[in-house]
Amino acid sequence: MQKMVAVCGLICTDCRAYIATQQDDDAKRAEVAEEWSKWGEKIRSEDINCDGCVEVGKRLFKFCNTCEVRRCALERSAENCAYCDQYPCAKLDKLLESMDAQKAKDNLSEMRRNLKQ
Repeated sequence: MQKMVAVCGLICTDCRAYIATQQDDDAKRAEVAEEWSKWGEKIRSEDINCDGCVEVGKRLFKFCNTCEVRRCALERSAENCAYCDQYPCAKLDKLLESMDAQKAKDNLSEMRRNLKQ
């Protein structure tokens, strides 16, 4: 499977929701829903359907549909935030901080460095 990077730098193809969707595995969906529900909001196994946030017109996890960072990247036609001339920005920083996603930020920073070479 080819690696897919979300607009925020998360690796979609490593995400358990993405994997459960691609494998059409209801048991994995239920596991992910139970684990992610521990973060506060109740998530049902039916909510675990995602083809990756960079895909348009396909299945998305419900938070991707309202993600300001994703919306911004789509409006700017940016493959992901590393390609944006405003990188890094307050929207991205806020999102990554809320998810405690240092690895995603590292992914974007590395991609940004490679773009400038």
